[in-house]
Amino acid sequence: METAVSVRDLKIAYGDHTVIEELSIDIARREFLVLLGPSGCGKSTLLNSIAGLQDITDGEIWIHGNNVTWEEPKDRGIGMVFQSYALYPQMTVRKNLSFGLRVAGRLPKAEVEARVDRAARLLHLENLLDRKPSELSGGQRQRVAIGRALVREVDVFLFDEPLSNLDAKLRNELRVEIKKLHQQLGNTMIYVTHDQVEALTLADRIAIMRDGVIQQVAAPSEIYHRPVNLFVAGFIGAPAMNFISGSIELADGGPVFNSPDLSLDLSGYAFREGARAGPATLGFRPEHLVIDGAAAGLPVIAGRVAVVEPMGADAIVWFDRGENSLSFRTMDEVTLRPGDEIAPGIDIARASLFDEAGRRL
Repeated sequence: METAVSVRDLKIAYGDHTVIEELSIDIARREFLVLLGPSGCGKSTLLNSIAGLQDITDGEIWIHGNNVTWEEPKDRGIGMVFQSYALYPQMTVRKNLSFGLRVAGRLPKAEVEARVDRAARLLHLENLLDRKPSELSGGQRQRVAIGRALVREVDVFLFDEPLSNLDAKLRNELRVEIKKLHQQLGNTMIYVTHDQVEALTLADRIAIMRDGVIQQVAAPSEIYHRPVNLFVAGFIGAPAMNFISGSIELADGGPVFNSPDLSLDLSGYAFREGARAGPATLGFRPEHLVIDGAAAGLPVIAGRVAVVEPMGADAIVWFDRGENSLSFRTMDEVTLRPGDEIAPGIDIARASLFDEAGRRL
């Protein structure tokens, strides 16, 4: 793997308050890496340190084999797209796109114009080049902001929540455009978001952060289906993963998960390091429950329907099991009503188990 960006033992602190401590990560050339996590987890701070916009306390940042830890942002070979469009309101789209290149004065006028035209074609801005930002929609303004980074023709692009100011429809449309752009250009892209849909659909790999620490770095499918700990499991997924507290016991027939009114044979579960007895938490995705568990030959989790949420193509059914509020997703037309007794089945092979410390078993 050829590394495009390498962050080594990064530490960022403000006085006694440490935001990031000893964080290391390598991003491959042409990779689309998404930094995902709740507000305040340090993802934007990490991105800004790569860009050179954030002073670091310790550690190193390498871009394409060069130590750029103390280089100015303009000398790092990166292009950055911010949450705010930061366009010059008095300039046309064409002038906004070319402004940075014209100020730098390093390229002939013909080359500047060629780069602007190429970015405009990629981002479908050809018919908007003579308009000013006030005449554009939010999505068009963000495309101009992306184009301003593209004209630099660098190898690494950094995106800091570029879609968060757009409405849901525009976010979906521009997310597809960014995905296509990466496929066309093949540049390395590092993208910060708190939106897990953006992360799961855009990323080659996702780095999930919490309190300045990377919890897991993996492909979206691995993050979703095999979360490394309880935090990742609960953070990814909408609705969130269901959890039931209990314990693992080693019976004669193999390991069993027990909680009040529930006993599940764990022989079909792929333990990371073998089964061991002790307190545990069982986690399972809403879509991994089958509405009629007995008919499917699966162990059942009985409960009473509390809420049915029709979602169009599918539906989310929330049901109560003692003190637990659980959910399952079904593609079938739902005739359930609040108060109905149900017994959905669980496929233990697709579940997740976590020990007392929250680590995946």
